Amino acid sequence: MIKKITTVSIIGLVLIVILIFSLSKNYDDKNTETSDLIIKADVIMPTKVSRPGCEVKDTCYIPSKLIVEKGKQVTWVNEDSAFHSVTSGFYGEPTEFFDSGYLDPSESFSVTFDEVGTFDYFCTLHPWMKGQVIVE
Repeated sequence: MIKKITTVSIIGLVLIVILIFSLSKNYDDKNTETSDLIIKADVIMPTKVSRPGCEVKDTCYIPSKLIVEKGKQVTWVNEDSAFHSVTSGFYGEPTEFFDSGYLDPSESFSVTFDEVGTFDYFCTLHPWMKGQVIVE
């Protein structure tokens, strides 16, 4: 009788270990798939920048000034809970070089800079938000 209980216990333990291993494998696979969707940002729009005040510490876009090499693609990601935009030029004086339109939370926008120069940008919804890309 003790031999049967011991054998059943060992088999049960092995099955539990196999079950735990297979569940953890599925969890890791799902996390790997999700992490492939994460977009690397060169510039982020952090939380709470839809309210005035971020311009005081120059944190509306982080970093607010970015220096890149000619031919580099720059990606902005909206990490705020509000809509934002990335529009070339200055508030009230946009240029037609690039315009993200309204970016929902977690959305991204990318531009490839093929010309050397200084490119100012702003948020069309929040005039205090401004940044600059310097292409060398």
